[in-house]
Amino acid sequence: MKRILKILLIITVLVGSLAGCRQATKDAAPSCFFEWTDSYGREIVLEKAPQRIASLSPAITEIFYMIGAENKLVGVSDFCHYPPEVEKIPKIGGMQNINMEALLAQHPDVLLIGSMVSEKDVETIEKMNIPVVTIKEESNIEGMSEMIEVLGRITGCEQKASEEATRWRQRIEQLKQENEKLKGSEKSVFYVVGFGDAGDFTAPKGSHIHEMIELAGCRNIGAELSNWNVSREFLFKSDPDIIIIRSEDCDAFKSQYPYTQLKAVKEGHVYPIESGWIDVVSTRNLQAIEFIRQKAQELDS
Repeated sequence: MKRILKILLIITVLVGSLAGCRQATKDAAPSCFFEWTDSYGREIVLEKAPQRIASLSPAITEIFYMIGAENKLVGVSDFCHYPPEVEKIPKIGGMQNINMEALLAQHPDVLLIGSMVSEKDVETIEKMNIPVVTIKEESNIEGMSEMIEVLGRITGCEQKASEEATRWRQRIEQLKQENEKLKGSEKSVFYVVGFGDAGDFTAPKGSHIHEMIELAGCRNIGAELSNWNVSREFLFKSDPDIIIIRSEDCDAFKSQYPYTQLKAVKEGHVYPIESGWIDVVSTRNLQAIEFIRQKAQELDS
């Protein structure tokens, strides 16, 4: 009788253990590589680390090279030109006219896009069984660090991404602290977005270019504007100390009336800049900030 009771006790313990194991397995959340709510509010789940990634955003593509994930790029947009090595990667069209055939030919595990790609195109691509992650191009410089970290998670380059994001935040904070010493003596800056018969345009308050000019320790003449248009009257009344303009437009601007009458043009303070440094939020924005900062400091030397 004792032996039978002992056997029943053992069986009870074993059954209980097995039940506990089954419950633990049931309660455990399924593991996956990446979970995130993207810029369109969609819940994104990547079950495993993607090895073949396509990018439709120049900013995203640049970050891949920054964090050492470029070997996973199998396709990029027609507008991805930096760094020069990216030209070797197959092009898959623009942000508004994606070449679906070229995209499919690269067999990507995931497609990374910016917010300029329509939700309709996103749905079309996903019907082809290609996961799409929308990462909004940041509208402010400081937000770039978050973008770097998210891409680090997707590519498995989290350590390098964390280092670069930290470096980004630290430099931005350092610039802010240095600018405190310049209060009241900032040089005025006009960034030429457009000029000529079609009208004059510059970066208003709230734009990332306005933020860059302020981080450079300068005053943006467009800070008083509510949109990108600027009147000639306002431009000549502001008569900026420094003019920053895309390299390809510089000579035409400096030789065209009435811009030749601006103080900065007369004194030779019109500086050409690489458009990729400033026109969109990207990893090269710090170069533009340092460039503008240097030109402002040269005026005092």
